[in-house]
Amino acid sequence: MSGMLPQDVLRLNGVADPRISPDGTMVAYLVTGLDSQANEYRGAIWMAPLDGSPAPRQLTAGTRRDADPRWSPDGSQLAFTSNRDGDIMQLYVLPVGGGEPRKLTDLKQDVTQAAWSPDGSTIAFVSRVREAAYEEDDDKRRSPRRLGRLQYKLEHVGWTADRPQHLFTVKADGAGEASQITAGDAEDTSPAWSPDGGTMAFVSARHPDWDTEPVTDIYLVAAGGGDTLRLTQGGGTVDLPSWSPQGDRIAVLRYPGVFDDPKHTQVAVIDAASGDMRLLTQVLDRNCGTYPNVREPIWDGDDLIFIAEDHGNVHIYRVAADGAGAPELVADGERVVTGYDVVDGRVAFTATEPTMLPELFADGGGGRRASPAARARRLTRVGDAFAAGRALVAPERFTATSSDGAEVEAWVMKPSDFEPSVQYPTLFNIHGGPFTQYGNTFFDEFQVYAGGGYAVVFSNPRGSSGYSEEWGRAIRGPGPAGPGWGSVDYDDCMAVAEQAVRQFDFIDGERLGVIGGSYGGFMTSWIVGHTDRFKAAVSERAVNSFVSMWGSSDFGWDMKGYLGTFLFEDVETYLKVSPLTYAEHIHTPLLILHSENDLRCPIEQGEQLFVTLRLLKRPVEMVRFPAESHELTRSGNPVHRVQRFELVLEWFDRYLKD
Repeated sequence: MSGMLPQDVLRLNGVADPRISPDGTMVAYLVTGLDSQANEYRGAIWMAPLDGSPAPRQLTAGTRRDADPRWSPDGSQLAFTSNRDGDIMQLYVLPVGGGEPRKLTDLKQDVTQAAWSPDGSTIAFVSRVREAAYEEDDDKRRSPRRLGRLQYKLEHVGWTADRPQHLFTVKADGAGEASQITAGDAEDTSPAWSPDGGTMAFVSARHPDWDTEPVTDIYLVAAGGGDTLRLTQGGGTVDLPSWSPQGDRIAVLRYPGVFDDPKHTQVAVIDAASGDMRLLTQVLDRNCGTYPNVREPIWDGDDLIFIAEDHGNVHIYRVAADGAGAPELVADGERVVTGYDVVDGRVAFTATEPTMLPELFADGGGGRRASPAARARRLTRVGDAFAAGRALVAPERFTATSSDGAEVEAWVMKPSDFEPSVQYPTLFNIHGGPFTQYGNTFFDEFQVYAGGGYAVVFSNPRGSSGYSEEWGRAIRGPGPAGPGWGSVDYDDCMAVAEQAVRQFDFIDGERLGVIGGSYGGFMTSWIVGHTDRFKAAVSERAVNSFVSMWGSSDFGWDMKGYLGTFLFEDVETYLKVSPLTYAEHIHTPLLILHSENDLRCPIEQGEQLFVTLRLLKRPVEMVRFPAESHELTRSGNPVHRVQRFELVLEWFDRYLKD
């Protein structure tokens, strides 16, 4: 049995977005997959009993992309979004007992974030509102964009200034068209109904200079629309509001930094009358958000259910909403939770492990005295056929000691065709972020590299999430705040690579490659500009020049949160941490991969490094992916994802294999 091959990406599937019925007996969820012929993603809504019997059943056809299952308050209907009738995601309602879905919207932009009113009569949702210029199909005739805000475009979304995102409502019985309830020069998101159905809480930024700082607040608006009321007063961002059953409090995810990154996202409770906020999870010293955030904190009586990153895992926790007591584990284990829900103490969640695609689990009972891992009962086996047909590899954890004594958590995976007597070329992988984490999740990249005959090494150097806030903030600067990117994180990466060579005799220390994307691309470019230890490298969607990214990226100016300064205040700092500054020292064969529609790290970041190295006559190639964004490796067109794997393996085969 062989390991995972590049084309196997087209066969990946999994479970996501579990939602428990109001009576706590059933769970609706999404089963995802890919259509290789159409080069598109597919999704279908399924439903399963929480007790595991009888077997799950499929509710929607999934011939296109169905998503976002949401129960009506009485449990008789499911709202969902789908592009079954065109390219736009519209809102539908499906009778759970049987019958055809009812289409509720016919908008020109995707419907997202559907939320039922407490009485079940109305559904709120979010959609973008295009300016009239979009009615002109010929770009040569379309009016120019006139910009007055910094936040006018967004990675993986496109232009936002001339199609802002606002809140809508529509009757669940299909009577009448959707009504827009917020408007103006703002981006509105995350609608949440008050328990009495009279008020909507949502996330926005509407103060005069909202575009020049990373701040969002909770706003309130009458369910029928009207003037908005700002409830919170800045000092960071809030996301995903959730009303208490009594309607007196609103739970949110709170990021407390303003140009002061990174910080741990916290679970917080806001007084619905005064806006006063209390953080509930500081004692954990762990990040209670992921990228992107999975969902809002969920009220379960007087408690809140949420997730937190921890040493390469993502676990579910419970905390008292009044702040009494420390958070308690609900679901742990060597896994990454990707979705969760709770109704009257019953918990369902989706999770993935290194050799298991995302599956659905439920609290197996046994009370709180049983361990969280023992209580989890698996309800689906969607990915079993894929896993059974391939030699998937589980990672082994090890620890490296950095140059200053810091201990760095790391993992190694053997090649799929491993033989004890053979030494293998090895790929050192660096995650993006930098405030994210590698860990105990199924990751197609690692499995494909192992299937290609490589040992795989990965780690969480300083700057990563999943550990203390001090660990994540260790690479701020350079300056008074810290040493900056490319300092102790570089030391940690090199320490992990050398420890892997010393500790595992199947790793050939003379055949090492390095690869990373986004921040990982930055670190790859940085590494080859500071050492010739690696024989080949692949830098993807990288930050190579902080100077030019300042104005070309959708959020380049926000790097003040790490660097401590704006570009016009201190250009030398931006030059100091830019890999392009050290390009003359790059001799390692380098493959630069970049997407032409990347708005986070625009393609000029790759172009500048490529032009420089080619003029220096160094071994370099650049590959440009059309019609792709920063998300190429995660949600890019399936054909391009396969081609990208083939390019990476061909490059490393050229330099690391005989």
